[in-house]
Amino acid sequence: MIPGLILLSCYQSCKTDVGQGGKAIKYFDLKDYFGGESTRLTKLNPMITKTAVNNTNTETKNVHITNWETELGMFTESDINKPAWRSSYNIQSTPDFLIYKAKDPALTTRDIIIKRNGAKIKWILIFNHTKNLLYETEEKLSYFPDSLYVIEKLQKVKLMGIDKYVIRGSFN
Repeated sequence: MIPGLILLSCYQSCKTDVGQGGKAIKYFDLKDYFGGESTRLTKLNPMITKTAVNNTNTETKNVHITNWETELGMFTESDINKPAWRSSYNIQSTPDFLIYKAKDPALTTRDIIIKRNGAKIKWILIFNHTKNLLYETEEKLSYFPDSLYVIEKLQKVKLMGIDKYVIRGSFN
């Protein structure tokens, strides 16, 4: 699922940090990071070329996003810093990469890959997967600060078939 090139290890060591609200966290704080990005992008108010694809239907518009918190909500919802998950992810780190891989296949957030240059985030990839008796969903979330974000979702619903959508926002 993850290209071999990306399987390089990651930046940060396996240590506990203090996140938003003073809570101890073990993993990179997606909620805090994307909360900060939402605030920053709201102030900047950049023009975005937003393309939405649903199966074979495509629509593209130039827009100013009015609610970045909602726009980046799927990224924030992939946060893995829940107390019950403190030992649920393997961590690989190098100076340039930080990779989290779920130990339990039942966890929705399967992989998080973060590329850094020093303390600066270059990009974040998140892979989510959910499967139950009624449906199976795969998500790939890509975020490149001040450049691009992509939300790709494939959903297989019993008796309804396959639904694929992609949201792509390019910063102008």
